[in-house]
Amino acid sequence: MRAKKSLGQNFLVDVGLQQKIVEALDCSKSDTVLEIGSGRGELTRHLVGRAGHLVLVELDDQFAEALRAEWGTRPDVDVLHRDFLELDWCAVVPDPTELLVVGNIPYNITAPIIFKLLERPRPRDIILMVQREVADRLAAEPGTGEYGALTVGVRCVASVEKVLRVPRSAFRPVPGVDSTVVRITPFAPPPLSADQERALRVLTRAAFAWRRKQMQKILRDHEALRLSRDRLEDLTRETGWDLTRRPETLSPDDFVRLSRFITDTG
Repeated sequence: MRAKKSLGQNFLVDVGLQQKIVEALDCSKSDTVLEIGSGRGELTRHLVGRAGHLVLVELDDQFAEALRAEWGTRPDVDVLHRDFLELDWCAVVPDPTELLVVGNIPYNITAPIIFKLLERPRPRDIILMVQREVADRLAAEPGTGEYGALTVGVRCVASVEKVLRVPRSAFRPVPGVDSTVVRITPFAPPPLSADQERALRVLTRAAFAWRRKQMQKILRDHEALRLSRDRLEDLTRETGWDLTRRPETLSPDDFVRLSRFITDTG
């Protein structure tokens, strides 16, 4: 079964690395595991029998059929021939907040998959293979070139840890980039309310669309925000921040505080 470039398919053929990824997931018979893009079953073979309930999500017709042929008769395995980005996992797992997620995901839709996973209700833990540069952005520190909207959007609601480096030679066909396995663990309970998270998304898009401007100008002049001078003064008194700073100097915790301020003051 050949990889399809249109679906961003690159298969992890290094068995040792397959095992390390599954070990990082640390699942047991009491866990429900959802695998994104099961493909030819490289990770699946290490998960079957280890997880109590395994949900395989595969978009490719040929691979979905092969997965059903190999595992479909097992009562502890469900094969879903679906696009993950359109999946409502609340309808397929008993408790989404206890779900474990793993996947060697297509690099061309990495950000949409991550943000889909971080919609409420969120899984308990997520292990993903991503492009090395994406992992660097997820784990970036404020003030660095990699730090941006993706960093803030993820790290305001979850912790990020680099787990494993994966060279391009571990795949077939060999991609043009190296990879990193990351662990994304959503905060429980969430640090922000649903309204505050909506404010965070608006704030993050505005801030990094104007990343070269000062925060006071972004908060005052961006059409999505329009904070008054009085509110900016209140913000300075409450936080002690110098609002001449640029957005890339604010930490994820700073964005959490700012989202709370915007929401709580109307």
